[in-house]
Parts: sequence; structure tokens; C-alpha cells
Amino acid sequence: MTTIDTSIYSAVTEAIRGEAQRTLSEGLVTAIVGYAAARRKGSAQPIVITNAADSEKLIFSPACVNNLTVYLTKAKKEIPKTGRVGIVVKGCDLKALVGLMGESQLKRDEIYIIGVPCAGVLASTVQPSQELTSDTIASKCRECGEFLPQGCDFVPGVEIPAAPELEKNYSAEIARLEALTPAERWAYWREQFSKCVKCYACRQVCPFCFCEQCLCDRNKPQMVESTPRPAGNTAWHIVRAMHLAGRCAGCAECERVCPMDIPLNLLNRKMARELKELYAYEASFQVNDKGPLATYDEKDDQSFIK
Repeated sequence: MTTIDTSIYSAVTEAIRGEAQRTLSEGLVTAIVGYAAARRKGSAQPIVITNAADSEKLIFSPACVNNLTVYLTKAKKEIPKTGRVGIVVKGCDLKALVGLMGESQLKRDEIYIIGVPCAGVLASTVQPSQELTSDTIASKCRECGEFLPQGCDFVPGVEIPAAPELEKNYSAEIARLEALTPAERWAYWREQFSKCVKCYACRQVCPFCFCEQCLCDRNKPQMVESTPRPAGNTAWHIVRAMHLAGRCAGCAECERVCPMDIPLNLLNRKMARELKELYAYEASFQVNDKGPLATYDEKDDQSFIK
């Protein structure tokens, strides 16, 4: 077991508080979306503050797992309807924010981005009061190389400690599945999808599921069976994976909130790898107007059309 150095998190917390107080006091923003301590020891929860005096409530710790970007795409009554909104983002969260800008869901000049240097957050399966180690760190953080968000309006001036070499869980599992036969892989995913109860928590927590009415909720005509049965479950998860291909930022919120422990981010990471290999495209800190599955080029690989 290797201990992850999180000594910078207290300095990051103080920097966030100071910037929130300054921007709210000066009227640069009307609200800040960040993290605050929750009731459970060591845990954190999202918070929206509109008063500079509440800046002291803001924190950053290994328990700050939520992707707060979803607060800007879903209707949240705490968010003011007018004015610039500040938001605290980790590297993976920022990729989602940038992706939404590329899809014209957010305007850069309406957002004040506070980027946080991040050495990792805790896995959802461990107690929030536990120390961040190679055993307790979230799987998504093992694959992440974006510890310092880029292009933000404010980033605390702290030096990130060198990250230890950790086993890449998703990469290892993808390699294991790719070694199976197509029939064996299909059996694996059918078993995973059969556990789905159609609670749609994965959709509700995803920043990219911003449609006012989801295609899968329509019944005239019905595109996807709404009851938790094998055919409908499989259709739902395949449609969702294709919908996120090239867009998913890898925040793994869908996997974290799934009550049935379906490895949703494993599927997303596989799709992301395919998009990178086929089209040299991946979610990044650069705003792109359209992804590879939303554009056509005569030079695209068409070997699959046979």
C-alpha cells in the first residue's frame, strides 16, 4: 500500500476560500459552486454560496468526488438565473465543462473557473474519513494524468507532489476483456446490464445528459423499453455509451452513483480508446465545435462498410 501525498489540499482549501470571498465581494460572480463538509465524518458535499461570508464553508479534500459541472446543465434552484457563476473543478471535471462549451451548452464568459490541483479522490467504496492510498484511491484517478486544470480563471499556486505509479484498473480490465472471444465479451456485458434497475441515476449525474426530454423516455414511438428487462437494459446502455463516445470526460460519476455496481466507466473508457485510435480524438481542455461522430470527412475510415 502506498500513501498518496495530499498535503496540498489544505493550502488549496484556503486559496479557494480566498478567491471565492474576493470574487463575490467584488461582484465578479453571483454564486460559487464548490464543496463543503457534510455531516458524515470526513465527507464532502456540493454547495452553492452567494454570500462572501459563506466562503469559509468551502473545502477541498480527497472526499470531493462530485463533478460539479452537472449543476450548470441541470435545473438547480440554488443557481442564480443571471450573472457570472463561479465553479470549482478538478481536471476531469474541467474536460466536461470544456466539452459542454463546444456543444454550445455553456458560454465561457458566463463562467468563472476555479481549477484545483488534485492528487486524487477516494473510491466510493471506502469510508470518506480514510486516508488516500493506492488501495483507497478511485479507479479513475489511476488513469488520470490531468492533475492540474488548464485555462482556468484561477488556480491555487501550489506545487503538486510527484504521483506514485499505480496500477491502471480500467486499462487492465479492458485488456482482459479484449482477450476474450466476442461471444464471451457479449456474455459479460449482458450479465452486467441484466443488473440494471432503470433508475437512470447514471443519466441524472452526467453533465452531458442535458436534453430536456431523453429519447429513451419517449413512448410515441418508444425507442427503448422503459422497464428493467434484458432487451431494454442492453439497448439503454449501448445507446448511452454511443451517445457519450468522444464526449465523456472520464469523471466516472455514472459508475459512482450506480446502485447495482455496473462498471459503466469501463465501457466509457473503452469507447474513448476506440475514438482515439480511429480518429485521433479525445476529450481535452481544448474547445472543439464537433466531435468525430458528429462530422463526416471523405478520408474517414470506411472499412466497416462491407
